[in-house]
Amino acid sequence: MMTIPRFWREIRQRYKGVGVECGNCERVYFPPREVCPHCRRESIGKMKERELSGKGRLVTFTEIHEPMPDFKMMVPYIMAIVEMDEDVRMTGQLVDIDYDEVEQGMEVDVTIRRLGEESPSGIIYYGYKFVPVR
Repeated sequence: MMTIPRFWREIRQRYKGVGVECGNCERVYFPPREVCPHCRRESIGKMKERELSGKGRLVTFTEIHEPMPDFKMMVPYIMAIVEMDEDVRMTGQLVDIDYDEVEQGMEVDVTIRRLGEESPSGIIYYGYKFVPVR
C-alpha cells in the first residue's frame, strides 16, 4: 500500500515538471497528454516523457485579492502564465517578489513549494511555483 505523501511525490508533472514530447513532430506538451493534437493518430505510441528545464519567461500576471477559500491566508498573491524554454505555457503562483517589481518578459525558474493541506489530519502537499531569476 502506498502512503499518501509518497502518492503525491509520484505525480511526476507536479514535482519534476515532466511533460511529453511527440516523437513525430517533436512538440512538447505540459501537462502530459496521450495524443499530440497536431499529429493526432500519427502520434499514438510515440509520446515520450520529457523533463522540462524549469526555466522560462513571464507572459502575463495578475494579483489576486479575492481568492478561493483554501487560499484566503495568502492574499494578495500573484498568479502568472510562464512560457517555458520548451515553448509550453504553465500557470502558477509567482513568489518571492512584490507585485510592483514584476515585469512582463522577466526570467523565472520553477521551484517546489507548499501548496496546502490535503485533509484535517494535516497532510501537506507540494507543487511548483515560480521565482524570479535575480
